[in-house]
Amino acid sequence: MHLRSILAAAVISALLGAGAAIAVIQLWSDDGGEPQPVAANSVSAPSSDSDSSEQVSLSSSCLPASEVYEQLRPAVVEITSTVSARSPFEPSAEGSGSGIIIDEQGLILTNYHVIADADNLEVKFADGTTVSAQVVGRDPGSELAVIQANVSDQELTVAPLGDSDAVQVGDPVLAIGSPFNLEGTLTQGIVSALGRTYAQEDGTRPIRNMIQTDAAVNPGNSGGPLLDCQGEVIGINTLLENPTGDRVNVGVAFAVPINTAKRFLPDMLAGETVSHPWLGIAGQEVTPALAEDLDLPVDAGVYVTLVAADSPAERAGLQGAFASEAEANRSSSLASGGDIIVAADDQTVASVEELAGYLDTQKRPGDTVALQVLRSGQELSLEVTLAEWPD
Repeated sequence: MHLRSILAAAVISALLGAGAAIAVIQLWSDDGGEPQPVAANSVSAPSSDSDSSEQVSLSSSCLPASEVYEQLRPAVVEITSTVSARSPFEPSAEGSGSGIIIDEQGLILTNYHVIADADNLEVKFADGTTVSAQVVGRDPGSELAVIQANVSDQELTVAPLGDSDAVQVGDPVLAIGSPFNLEGTLTQGIVSALGRTYAQEDGTRPIRNMIQTDAAVNPGNSGGPLLDCQGEVIGINTLLENPTGDRVNVGVAFAVPINTAKRFLPDMLAGETVSHPWLGIAGQEVTPALAEDLDLPVDAGVYVTLVAADSPAERAGLQGAFASEAEANRSSSLASGGDIIVAADDQTVASVEELAGYLDTQKRPGDTVALQVLRSGQELSLEVTLAEWPD
């Protein structure tokens, strides 16, 4: 699979961190099409001696996997989406994924790609009952959606939502879902890393702070829960590494943290399509080595390599090292002359991830951000009015 360079892709998507790209696939079972490629950037999580002692305490309080399964299996559903034929020459397409019941009235949290473009949705509960469903709200940028199952007097089990910020590397985890349409499958593993970032190859918004796990998840697990050993949902299983193209688990899977879902649930429950702030730059972390190579006045910050056309960054006057994507692609080395962003609203930013994280958590489209910039040795303050991420 060919993945474009981070520099080229970031012209549209903006604020992708530099990192090692790996090919991964989304975890839904799609009988009507090919899996969508995405790229992931690796950011390792720190550890400490105190974490180890806390981990021992956590492990000792774990419930048996069989007990977690017994309690949570009824809260996990299988979702079948159907896309009708668009012409007499095209067959209809059907895919399946998983979902989590979050409300006694039949509200279900799942991945956006499980329900995207669907003309019809069906939900199958653990007892075999199958009902229709409709989309309530969606957050394509975070790969999340909420649907409403058409239930009447059925008694539903609601999945408890945990705290993904409390998760540590090494924590035991479980996944429940319907891989390859095998309903109610339980797998077990550990949290193998935290803070992962991924973005689709075509330059969509990166999702940050994803949880990496070695629990076996496969196509059909999409939208299902990643559970801690007390049976609380800490993530939504979304994608897995796919180095061979065989669409099978190789021990590296990723889940959207449940705290990300919690943040945007009110908007989705209100029937909205969640939008996210867009700055419109490609940047690279300033390191001492980069500072020496380009003779930069600081050894931390965000070096602006490209500014997207007609973006908030361009309108505010930010300048990139390259004038265009084509020029960047022709170059064999990083050019000098780009702005260096050192702070946002007086908060120091030492990397692309820090800047992107600040905008993601503190800003919405239409908000302004004051960027402190170094240009040719001069300090500037540029006020940027953020826009929505482009489709």
